[in-house]
Amino acid sequence: MARSDMYRKLPFQGGDARSVAEIVNNLVEGKSNNTGSFSTTTLTTSATLSDERIGFNSVILFMPIDNNSAAELVSIYFDTFAQGSCVVHYGNHAAVRSYRYLVVG
Repeated sequence: MARSDMYRKLPFQGGDARSVAEIVNNLVEGKSNNTGSFSTTTLTTSATLSDERIGFNSVILFMPIDNNSAAELVSIYFDTFAQGSCVVHYGNHAAVRSYRYLVVG
């Protein structure tokens, strides 16, 4: 599913010089299509993170977006990597914890 906030990509057959320059300049400025958001589910200890960019060798970095989420960050870990998903493990809480994430690889 395509996200509306994604940056433009070059077609596989290439592009004109202006398109290549725009896309390369965006990458140099840190604008890449490898971010997303994730929220824990209340009273559970794991959830599947589905993202087509996740692969068997991906590294996923979480950024908490509030104080409670930051406190939970120490106990989060990932396993069961597959093409397009992984399982995120976290503490069992009555409150939702929210994060932004980065997928590399």
